[in-house]
Amino acid sequence: MALHNRLSVYLSGVLLSTALAGSAFAQSCSGSIKVLAQTRDGLTLAEKYKGEFEKLSGGATFDIDYLNENDRRAKTKADASTVGKYNVYYIDEANVALFASSKWIVPLLDYYPKQYDYSDFDPGRQKVATYDGKPWFAPLTGGGDLLVYRKDLLEKAGVQPPKTLDEFIAAVKKLHDPANGVYGIALRGQRGSGANVWRWMPYFRGFGGNWFEGNTPVFDSDAAVKATNTYLDLFKYSAPGTQTGSWDESVGAFLSGQVAMLVESTPLVGLALDPKVSKVVGKVGYLPPPTPLTGGGYGHGLAIGAKANKTEQAKACAGLFIGWVTSKENEQRRLDADQFSELNRTSIMTSDGFAKKYGADLGKALADTAKVTAVNFWQDPQWPDLGDHWGIELEELVTGTRKDVKGSLDELNEFAKGLMAKRKS
Repeated sequence: MALHNRLSVYLSGVLLSTALAGSAFAQSCSGSIKVLAQTRDGLTLAEKYKGEFEKLSGGATFDIDYLNENDRRAKTKADASTVGKYNVYYIDEANVALFASSKWIVPLLDYYPKQYDYSDFDPGRQKVATYDGKPWFAPLTGGGDLLVYRKDLLEKAGVQPPKTLDEFIAAVKKLHDPANGVYGIALRGQRGSGANVWRWMPYFRGFGGNWFEGNTPVFDSDAAVKATNTYLDLFKYSAPGTQTGSWDESVGAFLSGQVAMLVESTPLVGLALDPKVSKVVGKVGYLPPPTPLTGGGYGHGLAIGAKANKTEQAKACAGLFIGWVTSKENEQRRLDADQFSELNRTSIMTSDGFAKKYGADLGKALADTAKVTAVNFWQDPQWPDLGDHWGIELEELVTGTRKDVKGSLDELNEFAKGLMAKRKS
């Protein structure tokens, strides 16, 4: 049965060793599974083992078209909503709500082979892959937040690694020593739902803030005001360039040795351990975010396209491919290849091999931070509009061109009401 002249799928009477979930029969696939993805080291590594997948699937291969992040987001949306040329899409936490609610992808676990053990993925990754109670993609990369700190600077100042936000703020102030080129913290000031808003949200959610109550926006609350004021006050101790900077400036300042502590996404750790880019190798400690901050959960992964996979058999073959790519075996290959940011499975991150390579303290910190990792953003197709609007206001508050915190949040609330009104019309 041809599928766009690329994927031919038929039932076989012989069970494969990895029988597909939800089917009493094995699937044998032939042709090429088309994948639209963002460049990831783990995917290019998997391409070296195409023969393994061909043998597993009974004859299928796969072809991956790579794009940068912005182009990938635009093309996946355009393709999934129209012709549907691709069997598998690379999606992320920011657009899973849109793709799922639009029925451009199908529920993953209906076709993800049980033998590949979806429950083994880091709990935080599972949270951000879930929308409306169902997982929609298998993680390729992702994480939460860690408190990353300079052990040498804290020891010299007699400061214990902070476990609460009050302790953290006190430590930031004590460790701030710009005369000697050390800043207490590094934050993100650049506008954007994935930039300054991303780093502000753990304060908002940690202080008890919510985006909506029912369909009514409520982020002009006391929690939102407190979160914003706390974030702005911490900017007094943030490294130069971060007031209008994002990930690159914040993380770059830490890696260059200018920053005592920061709370950032877990891929920072892999960079901090790399002597090619880090001046702080061997000086770094890790903890979960200080209480009550929530970890900002994010994840990117592979989902099954609805339009290209017109039959149950085709969906099952796409699920088999995703299961294989994200399997424990392929993740072990990524660990062996030092691809830290592409590790997603609890079994790998708690393994002896991980501890030997990265240290047992990091493995514990990752396990602990998974417990507080949350979906901080509004899981809705309109989230980017809302988040980016607040990002503009927040940047203006950081740089001082806007002064009124409560008035800014009231303005954001009115903007959100407009979004909700458009939805009803």
